[in-house]
Amino acid sequence: MGKKIGYGILALLVLLAIWQYELIYYGFVQAKGQINIVWNTREVHEVLADPSVADTIKQKLILVQEIRRFAIDSLGINESKNYTTLYDQQERPLLWVVTGAYPFELKAKEWRFPLLGSFAYKGFFDLQMAEKEEEELKSQGYDTEIGTVGGWSTLGWLRDPVLSGMLKRKEGDLANLIIHELTHGTLFVRDSTDFNENLASFIGDKGAEQFLIQKFGEKSKEYKSYISGKKDREKFTDHVLRGAEKLDSLYQSFSPKMDSVQKALSKSELIGQIVSQTDTIEFNSENRYREYFNDFIPNNTFFMSFLRYRAKINIFEEEFQARFNGDLKSYLEYLKSRYPSM
Repeated sequence: MGKKIGYGILALLVLLAIWQYELIYYGFVQAKGQINIVWNTREVHEVLADPSVADTIKQKLILVQEIRRFAIDSLGINESKNYTTLYDQQERPLLWVVTGAYPFELKAKEWRFPLLGSFAYKGFFDLQMAEKEEEELKSQGYDTEIGTVGGWSTLGWLRDPVLSGMLKRKEGDLANLIIHELTHGTLFVRDSTDFNENLASFIGDKGAEQFLIQKFGEKSKEYKSYISGKKDREKFTDHVLRGAEKLDSLYQSFSPKMDSVQKALSKSELIGQIVSQTDTIEFNSENRYREYFNDFIPNNTFFMSFLRYRAKINIFEEEFQARFNGDLKSYLEYLKSRYPSM
């Protein structure tokens, strides 16, 4: 009887593996890629003691440790060993993210994973797998995009390392990135991509400003440079979000009888207008955003990325100012008590 039960369980596992082969294989490749990174890291204190490592690298690593400590002590980020190791990516991208969106609706394609829930993006450590996923989405009619990322969070499952590519960032951008990812490891709500990314963007923005003031002062070139870039980013973000509103209105105006060719033409014309109107914005930096669309024509995935990361920041800002009077640590503690985290 015991053998029969054992064989039955084994048969069920085999059937499950066949049924979910793609998901299991994807999980295996992702786990392999992530473990390979973690396995090949060096402790930051070892890198700092290595005389062969350039002083510029050491200075940035020390800065990362200061950012990390500030986030924990001053912002209420959960204590962890994240960013206490270094991985040398040797000038190569490590992770590619595929996103998809419906062609005539500002609605993201979502992927669902066991335990983790649903996400509006799918990461790959293998570029060919990412390209295959994108091609499959295209064949189903989705707008698509593949992009590389400079950092990510494993939500506490593993010890997130400093990636060598991060160290090329300016002080403010580096602080923003580190605090953004540490926020994910502190508060991450299941099946709520927009909430999670907007919150991490908000805490990253505010936290970076506070860190720069504490570290360098409000009159420092580091702080002024960050604020100048932040103002440009906000102008560009506002422009894109206004464009997303126009696209949404356009899509809702489409009648059921309208054919896809007409829809695509109207969509293309409006996106062209949004792109060309970027030239009317007065940026602090001459080229950073004016040349943004030189190499690609955006589709719905581009607008969805701004909605995912930036559209709800004002909601956090209003609550933060109205109820917490600039106390970011108290605000984050409040959010942690209000929302269940994974």
